[in-house]
Amino acid sequence: MRSTPQKRVITIAVVLLVLFALSIFIFLASQKGYVSNLFLSDSEQTPPIQTKEVVVPNYKTIGLSVEGRKIEAYTYGSGSTHIAFVGGMHGGYEWNTVLLAYKLIDYLNANPKTVPPYLTVTIVPDANPDGMFKVIGKEGRFAITDVPKDDALKVSGRFNAHKVDLNRNFDCKWQAESTWRDTPVSAGIYPFSEPESTAIRNFVFGNKFRSVIFWHSQSGSVYASDCENGILPETLSIMNIYAKASGYSAVKSFDAYPVTGDSEGWLAKIGIPAITVELKTHDSVEWEQNLAGAKALFAYYGK
Repeated sequence: MRSTPQKRVITIAVVLLVLFALSIFIFLASQKGYVSNLFLSDSEQTPPIQTKEVVVPNYKTIGLSVEGRKIEAYTYGSGSTHIAFVGGMHGGYEWNTVLLAYKLIDYLNANPKTVPPYLTVTIVPDANPDGMFKVIGKEGRFAITDVPKDDALKVSGRFNAHKVDLNRNFDCKWQAESTWRDTPVSAGIYPFSEPESTAIRNFVFGNKFRSVIFWHSQSGSVYASDCENGILPETLSIMNIYAKASGYSAVKSFDAYPVTGDSEGWLAKIGIPAITVELKTHDSVEWEQNLAGAKALFAYYGK
């Protein structure tokens, strides 16, 4: 029996409708990422793309500098043991410690599982933002290409806007005039006279830190801390752990010249272990060494 023109039209319409529906299905499947696997065998199919977890840290402004710039803290994890890393105490003179701190922040943003479940990690990238701004001319993040070559300018950025050496303004053997190398430096008019050191003090009192690590430069060593009662046993432990992992030298006591009013000594005075990690130069963050040191402490405290 011959088909009529009407039947042929219906058949063509049905075929077109089926093709249209199939094209819609393929389009929708492609948006979900599995269209390439529709006609492949199990052995040929590619696994779905896994997106990398990126964490947003708990951000807090812990204080303001003399000129009103923010002193910021970034916190990762929620464990019962809390440690902190602090960069930039000496501002633009030790700009590499600030860049190192931001690099660790970026690393933890992209690799949040680096922080063990029982640990909380806080990073204060820049404890002296006015000293940084004086040298770099930017607030917050910057690139290594922003760093000037003027050494005299960098030295001037060691101090805050009151021209106080902040790492001489803490309450450990404090004196109004202290020293840096063979140069007298102002330590402020009394302990914690400066808003930056006060911000660190208040942040410490507001948290139960198990230990605090300060990044400085440039002697390539890890120093223990003490004030008047000797070195805390745990301070020696974390000094040796960081030094072994990073390849820096472990040194119990800084004796190159007298230091008074330092932050590490003040922490030792109030019973909190603290170490000073001195990078080898003023020109590099020495990333692999310091990441290894930080990870070693994470493992130590994250048990």
